Amino acid sequence: MASTPTPQLDREPLRDRGHWGTMSADARAALLDRGTHTIFDPALRESIVEILEDVRANGDTAVVGALARFDHVEVEASALRVTDEEFRAARDWVSADLLQAIRHSIAQVRRFNEQLMKQGTWQFESAPGVTVGEKATPIASVGLFVPSGKGSYPSVLVQLGTPAVVAGVTDIVVVVPPVPGTDGAVDPAVLVVAEELGIREVFRSNGPAGIAAMAFGTESIPKVLKICGPGSPPVTAAQVEVQRYGTSSVMLLGPTESLILADDSADVPLLAADLLNEAEHGDDSSSVLVTDSEQLVTLVRAEIARQAADLPPERAAYAYSALGVNGGAVLVDDLVQGAEVANAYAPEHLQLVARNEDEILSLLVNAGEILLGQSTLFSAGNYAIGCPASLPTSGYARTTSGITADTFRKRSAVARLTPEGLASLADTITAMADHEGFPAHAAAVRRRLG
Repeated sequence: MASTPTPQLDREPLRDRGHWGTMSADARAALLDRGTHTIFDPALRESIVEILEDVRANGDTAVVGALARFDHVEVEASALRVTDEEFRAARDWVSADLLQAIRHSIAQVRRFNEQLMKQGTWQFESAPGVTVGEKATPIASVGLFVPSGKGSYPSVLVQLGTPAVVAGVTDIVVVVPPVPGTDGAVDPAVLVVAEELGIREVFRSNGPAGIAAMAFGTESIPKVLKICGPGSPPVTAAQVEVQRYGTSSVMLLGPTESLILADDSADVPLLAADLLNEAEHGDDSSSVLVTDSEQLVTLVRAEIARQAADLPPERAAYAYSALGVNGGAVLVDDLVQGAEVANAYAPEHLQLVARNEDEILSLLVNAGEILLGQSTLFSAGNYAIGCPASLPTSGYARTTSGITADTFRKRSAVARLTPEGLASLADTITAMADHEGFPAHAAAVRRRLG
């Protein structure tokens, strides 16, 4: 009988990254520059562009070919769209408990985004006779990618689809790779989420080819204006590349990463459990502990090894990679310096465990989400809290935010001037126009004022 594979125990359960204050520039860069070297690899880009161009030129034929080549699934072009029969069968497959969880998760995300929508269209009088504001309107069509390689992810569609529905997007297209080892089946739980949200345009496709199909449109898969969704480096690279053709995307949503900033008040078993939480996603994930307690690192390292032994071998191997190779422990003088590390890392998921929580929270500015205390665990954020859980990775939390209703809306500035308001601005307009050499700009004002 074949032996069960075991995690790579030659790796450290929690890599020692050293002290932030004495780390070399190269050592810091090695910690901070996770994932992007793969996503922006020239060879990967070349292969992805080849797929994109194939889909752009050949439509459904290229999508079907990519499914056969990369996913080993043979289907006809007519079978790319998920059928009504598959939606009905999915209802029978999903348990009552899972259906309840799906509905609760959708409700929580809906509440968060409905609150956000209240901040939509606005206006105020910035000066006498000068009214300014914004009108927020939904993007007409969006494409959502739900991964399927290393597991089942109905939660991803909850996190992507619910904000799009709340934002008022009329045309929502979903692409899902088939469940590995099947004849093209789409995860029933994902289909139930789609149906709960009123989304019926769901297609089975290889990841990069599906991204291309939504960007260009094929005979079966509609073209959309914006695409988002987490995935492997090839999927992420495809989303980067389609922007060159005019389709908007979101930078970047994967691979998964987390950072915990903790002092010695942290409960060691819970700390280890939370580090393993995101680490089990894949061997390209990263999990980092930042602390001012060397003793805490020692205790957590041993606890991670104990808890990882309870995981399925594949998940344990992923965790050892995320914690023992890609991530690890960083020592700091105090949590003020720890906040500096966290801001430099700009993690997708950040948990703060500190006696002086308010003080440290005020210092944290770069994170997709900030979870406060050990009762606010990563899996709660992923599934049930309602805050965005599809979040920027690879340091993009420095410049972007998680997926919310705002992701699927654009804003038009709206203004009105009374004659008196125009008069109050005239000198500014004409002075700027004269300086920049635009006489028609200035004349448009002077003709009104005489």
